[in-house]
Amino acid sequence: MKAMIETPAPAALSSEEHPVFPDVNRLSVLTSTILLAYALTPLVDTQERVWNLTLPGAVFSFSFDLATLVAFAVAGLAAVGCEWLLRGHPRLGEGSTLPHWLVPMMTAWAIGVTLNTLEVGVEWWAMLALGALLLLLVFIAEYVVVDLSGALFAPAMVGLTAVAFALFLILSIAMRAAELRLYLQLPAMVLALFLVVLRALYLRLGGRWAWGWAAGIALFTGQMAMGLHYLPLRPIAYGLILLGTAYALTSAAGAWEEGRPKAILWIEPALMLTVLWALAFWWS
Repeated sequence: MKAMIETPAPAALSSEEHPVFPDVNRLSVLTSTILLAYALTPLVDTQERVWNLTLPGAVFSFSFDLATLVAFAVAGLAAVGCEWLLRGHPRLGEGSTLPHWLVPMMTAWAIGVTLNTLEVGVEWWAMLALGALLLLLVFIAEYVVVDLSGALFAPAMVGLTAVAFALFLILSIAMRAAELRLYLQLPAMVLALFLVVLRALYLRLGGRWAWGWAAGIALFTGQMAMGLHYLPLRPIAYGLILLGTAYALTSAAGAWEEGRPKAILWIEPALMLTVLWALAFWWS
């Protein structure tokens, strides 16, 4: 008589073993530390330092203060914090977390730059609250997209892309409103857009880097920004024109790399470009 040996069915993975969202304690500590750095910066009165670069026929002035240093320091803190947060993901393994640093770094940096252009008041605190919400969403989304087969990957990918382009819009509007010189405004915008496009295409293409597309789109949009800089455009119209161009080119690049038919490849980019430029025309 043979003994009947039953093999137990594998137990379903619990949400504690494979959590969908990051650890709440780590997330709250990371976000509150970044926000505390922003909140304390206006309370410290530091003297602005100006560095002059003299070239034949031109003098370029660069000003630095505590707020500028904090914006870059907090960007680094966001990258380190994202690494700490993602190391708690059970499906990460030994994989690199470098791609996940880009949007959190840009989010923290863009919030800092925008806060520096505002006087402490209702608008400043409203921007700080919005920044806190954006940071939370970005950190959660970056945690979710670690698992490419997860049920929430698609909405998290769309959310990260939307937040990244929204940050570029906020940054371009803030720089335009602050009336910064072109040689100060252009490098920051081109670098920010390069990171946005690089991350958006990385997510859309399933983990493939598109360095050439990102650099080309950022430089092309930067050339547009140079021309628009001298036109009497309102900040929101200026930002929407650049956003429409950058998003349309990114969408077209993603569709091209995915091998979509050329007959329908331009439909989404053309539609978004038309909508955003129409809004820019209306606001101008």
